[in-house]
Amino acid sequence: MLTKRIIPCLDVKDGRTVKGVNFVDLVDAGDPVEQAAIYADEGADELVFLDIAATSDHRKTMVDLVAEVAKQVNIPFTVGGGIRNVDDVNKLLYAGADKISINSAAVRRPELITELAKAFGTQCITVAIDAKVIDGRWIVHLNGGRLPTNIDLFDWARQVEDMGAGEILFTSMDHDGTKHGFAVAATAHVSDVVNIPIIASGGAGSAKHFEDVFKNGRADAALAASIFHFGAVSIPELKSYLKAQNLPIR
Repeated sequence: MLTKRIIPCLDVKDGRTVKGVNFVDLVDAGDPVEQAAIYADEGADELVFLDIAATSDHRKTMVDLVAEVAKQVNIPFTVGGGIRNVDDVNKLLYAGADKISINSAAVRRPELITELAKAFGTQCITVAIDAKVIDGRWIVHLNGGRLPTNIDLFDWARQVEDMGAGEILFTSMDHDGTKHGFAVAATAHVSDVVNIPIIASGGAGSAKHFEDVFKNGRADAALAASIFHFGAVSIPELKSYLKAQNLPIR
């Protein structure tokens, strides 16, 4: 069995790490460059940097800040936000990113997934999916959760795999920032319908929540922000707990 990955997430807006609840009411959570260095030193398996306003602000990802973060980490580093074409990815990889994450642009033009996979390899391409339950259906949202579509989460997950995505980052908007646990059942269903790795996101509030999403949600990795940014659980503490639960952890 592959080891489960622990991934801190830096949601960045105006050069600062921010965190909210259900994608709104954002509060300052620190300096992303400093946090990246701390998480790498603490034993994070990977790091995700999301420029959460790039798409809604109609601009590119903050490449200079990506370069500063990349200097501080020696672990795989995924960057997302505002990516629309091969040239955008080239700039981010040159700045130090190891992988990229696309979301809204992929929904608007699914062929982008295939173009990027062919140019850089599937292992480089993460498709992020933000979804929430509307009238009993998990519905995909765009622009940092601001724009609902009529696209079903599970149908879209199948399609992005077919188009060449190397992994899926699934965030439950209903669980985001609540610290009440991940969307375990939905994560398990996504895992059932695709064969690529699934990163679970949204709702982490305790070490037990990670255990639950790994064992019952069958996630390959779990991403969190608040629990790490505000010191509720450290990465070493989390990994120690998960190892004690007989989960394969680095």
